[in-house]
Amino acid sequence: MEKGTGFCKLFFQEGDKVIFLVMKHWTHWNHILSLLQITEALLKERDKQAKWNGIPLLLQKLYEHSHPNSDFSQCQSILKEISPLLSMEAMVYVTEDRKAAQESSFPNTYTFDLFGGVDLLVEILMRPTLITQKKKQKISDDLIKDCLSILYNTCICTEGVTRRLAERNDFVLFLFTLMTNKKTFLQTATLIEDILGVKKEMIQLDDIPNLASLVSSFDQQQLANFCRILAVTISELDTGSDDKHTLLAKNAQQKKNLGPSRAEINQATLLNIPGFIERLCKLATRKVSETTGTSTFLQELEEWYTWLDNALVLDALMRVANEEAEQSSTESSDESGLANTSTRTQLPQSMKIMHEIMYKLEVLYVLCVLLMGRQRNQVHKMIAEFRLIPGLNNLFDKLIWRKHSASALVLHGHNQNCDCSPDITLKIQFLRLLQSFSDHHENKYLLLNSQELNELSAISHKANIPEVDAVVNTDRSLVCDGKRGLLTRLLQVMKKEPAESSFRFWQARAVESFLRGTTSYADQMFLLKRGLLEHILYCIVDSECKSRDVLQSYFDLLGELMKFNIDAFKRFNKYINTDEKFQIFLNQINSSLVDSNMLVRCITLSLDRFENQSDAKVAEVLSECRLLSYMSQMSMRMSFLFRLINIIHVQTLTQENVSCLNTSLVILMLARRKEKLPFYLRTLQQMEYTEKYPGFILNNFHSLLRFWQQHYLNKDKDSTCLENSSCISFTYWKETVSILLSPDRTSPCAIVSYIDEAYMDIDRDFSEE
Repeated sequence: MEKGTGFCKLFFQEGDKVIFLVMKHWTHWNHILSLLQITEALLKERDKQAKWNGIPLLLQKLYEHSHPNSDFSQCQSILKEISPLLSMEAMVYVTEDRKAAQESSFPNTYTFDLFGGVDLLVEILMRPTLITQKKKQKISDDLIKDCLSILYNTCICTEGVTRRLAERNDFVLFLFTLMTNKKTFLQTATLIEDILGVKKEMIQLDDIPNLASLVSSFDQQQLANFCRILAVTISELDTGSDDKHTLLAKNAQQKKNLGPSRAEINQATLLNIPGFIERLCKLATRKVSETTGTSTFLQELEEWYTWLDNALVLDALMRVANEEAEQSSTESSDESGLANTSTRTQLPQSMKIMHEIMYKLEVLYVLCVLLMGRQRNQVHKMIAEFRLIPGLNNLFDKLIWRKHSASALVLHGHNQNCDCSPDITLKIQFLRLLQSFSDHHENKYLLLNSQELNELSAISHKANIPEVDAVVNTDRSLVCDGKRGLLTRLLQVMKKEPAESSFRFWQARAVESFLRGTTSYADQMFLLKRGLLEHILYCIVDSECKSRDVLQSYFDLLGELMKFNIDAFKRFNKYINTDEKFQIFLNQINSSLVDSNMLVRCITLSLDRFENQSDAKVAEVLSECRLLSYMSQMSMRMSFLFRLINIIHVQTLTQENVSCLNTSLVILMLARRKEKLPFYLRTLQQMEYTEKYPGFILNNFHSLLRFWQQHYLNKDKDSTCLENSSCISFTYWKETVSILLSPDRTSPCAIVSYIDEAYMDIDRDFSEE
């Protein structure tokens, strides 16, 4: 012992750096003790100089009272001394500006971790599961809560702690078992969420012990908060920036991962839990509770509230409030006292609304991810059956798109119009859900009410065209209630949205998804009658929208709205009624073809169809419409084709810009139908020479088409989308590409016939790494 003590004194006397370096190589407090034999006297002596606030001494006591045969009776009192030291720093982190907080030092949490506190708490929590004795040790709920709270505070204040915990898969799975206890649920859920957020490998939900019974034991509030955790386990890691990843890299990754991903496996696991989707639908559509009883401490809570950033913290505060309310009720003895308490302790309505908004955020996100997964049709069937869409329609005015009050609560560091505020995020998540729900699925007609469905039928009858089967087959008991369906409500708020609003992009995407797939004249006319085309043109031309994302979404929507619809082109010409307006419109299109190419494709396809019709009305619009006259000029089509091929390359193709390649193919397929393909290729060759880059465009186009074959020929969904959106059979797509890629230099339709041998560069391999 003396030798050990002298050894420690030597290190302490030479400075903290040496002992810190030694301790960083050990993970458990008992290892540190056995090596250094630090005495209590020595710790006290050094504690004052190092300003450790007695944390090492408290940890030494905690270790001594938490040995395998201990009853843990003293542990909680020790943790009560440690906890304030750490929670004080955690409070600084969540209330200060995050950047400033990260630059601050948190000496107490750092010291706690350095002296093995994190590992000791993990050991205490898990000990009952590791002991093989018949009589298991019992840890009190309060002790578990204290351990979890301290761990969480250390995680947020000390870098690296969360990642270390995430590496312990046994501990992560153990935490889920603590969620069965309602008293420890909130602390456990908060810690799990942080840990899973940094975990390198996604956990497999199947590994969680008794997952189905765990989920079924949750009340609705717990289930909503559990969705925060589920979000990490069912989302592909790079979903947020999906469009930015090159298709080459994605294809290479798909070849490596032949089986379903962990996220997909986890999605299937959730769908197999009885009643899971039904409960999510009930949570998403329930109304804000009218219950009001809470405690006096809630009068001050609106100010506290500004730093809260999730429903878990709200739950914790509200639970304390309810406990205080119960206590104050039992202490009140006369009627006037009770009445006074009731008046003073009403829960602010703004807080109840925000609480519900935070719940719905999590639930809608999970439903949205499941709607985009492999089991999409199964999810569609269930959420239709459980009336998710009518339920959301009933909440639209009062909650989802409610008007902000002057006292509306917002998160710390944000304002009501900030994209990160719960109100804004709920709206965006709602719009994303509508987009996923409507996209290429017949259930999209559930967004209408019965009267609106009848209107679609009437439009078809008037135009003397067959009704869409999906409209006829829609179950009227599952559609929206009330005077307006969800789609109509969305159009109303869309037209009122301010020019600078961040919702414009998502609103346009949601409405566009309703039109995607096989073009429906009735669907288009339903929206045209509600002034959608004029609204879009106003935004593009009159407000001269500058946002690239919003412009792209408007161009895509305009393309779907106008495709093959002569009435839409007539309305367009009526609105764009001067050369000045038309030039502004063209300038917007030409400012970024990546954004506008889907509209260019729509105009090209529509012009081709109209030119082959003998109807007098069509002929009149063809002769008068500025847009159709512009596109009918060969020089304009060739200009678009040249630029579309020039702005993309195999190495830079993404899900966002690959549409430029398909639009260029549409132009050439229509040329092939009219036996003008050689003329188009020869014109491209002449344009290359004019630009003094012989072979550049055609070599690039050859490489792009080789990639097209690799990318599309094994993707049923992509091929179906191409066929439906163009009304050109996929067989014709494939044939056209094959003809263009023919190696026969004598073929008038082969690209190689128009590249001089001196400039030939068609055999270069493109890397997929």
